[in-house]
Amino acid sequence: MDLIDATRNGDLQKINALLEAGNDVNVHGEKGYTPLIIATYNGQLEAARFLLENGADVDARDEGGNTALMGVCFKGHLPLAKLLLAHGANVNAQNGNGGTALMFATMFGRNEIVKLLLEQGADIMITDTRGMMAIDHAGMQGNSEAVELLSV
Repeated sequence: MDLIDATRNGDLQKINALLEAGNDVNVHGEKGYTPLIIATYNGQLEAARFLLENGADVDARDEGGNTALMGVCFKGHLPLAKLLLAHGANVNAQNGNGGTALMFATMFGRNEIVKLLLEQGADIMITDTRGMMAIDHAGMQGNSEAVELLSV
């Protein structure tokens, strides 16, 4: 089992053993996924915390430019969003399509995360490569609560 698999499964003992054996906490696997991206995407809070405490790059990107924060906003993992932000995740990072964590949260109805991102300084005026802002994505998805949260 490699580090990516261990993080997917949240196997803290294996993760620790692999790191102690010299494995790179920021290794990029298939599609550029790092152990932190895999752990957070799969809801592995304790594994993510352990990786961050052992030097994981909170803003590492996969091949599409997505960060762990973007993935948890898509999946709706509020505790993981809080953890990543507490470790300095860039709330306004943009992926290869110009998408942000806020856009993902609005598109998928993750309104508690929308509130958190706004509290953490998410820029509602950022546009993606199609010229759309988070409020536009919320409206397209019929997410009226997010539209209200994003209205200035």
